[in-house]
Amino acid sequence: MRQNEPPRFDELLAGARRSAVHLEMRDGYAVQDEADDYRRWRETGERDVDPASPYWAPWVERVRAATARGVVMRRVRIVSEPVSEYIRYEHAGTVVNVHAGEEVRWLPRDQAVGLLLPAVDGWLFDDEQLLLNHFDGDGRWRDRPMELRTEPVLVRAYADAVEAVWDRAVPHDQYEIR
Repeated sequence: MRQNEPPRFDELLAGARRSAVHLEMRDGYAVQDEADDYRRWRETGERDVDPASPYWAPWVERVRAATARGVVMRRVRIVSEPVSEYIRYEHAGTVVNVHAGEEVRWLPRDQAVGLLLPAVDGWLFDDEQLLLNHFDGDGRWRDRPMELRTEPVLVRAYADAVEAVWDRAVPHDQYEIR
């Protein structure tokens, strides 16, 4: 990472040796890179699930490269039920995440009661580097969208929270949208 520049996800994933875990806790995101796909899904009800499509191919390539070198990629989503329109959209496309090599689980928010959860979404690499994702109230990236943290106490606390969520969460192929 270069001085005074936000961390680059691609560089952190490329450097991962054992694991990359993503914790998602919002019921909606409004990130620009998926705006066209989301709009199309809202208009037609059909989601791009072609791993070779221009939308998915870069992600599929990243995941496959990581998993080919032995990195376990996991994604866990905490969601309110009934789920939001955006979560329906995410769920419809998760088949591609799984196809690429990610393990994905879902935890209904009411089943997270009793867990101490981080305040923000993030990626955890090798239980050593924590890339926090910063969104505004409408789910758009903030001016400085990512923050890299490496303090062992913070990273361990985040990792413990993610594992607690993962243990309660339902595998994607068993989770039914409500």
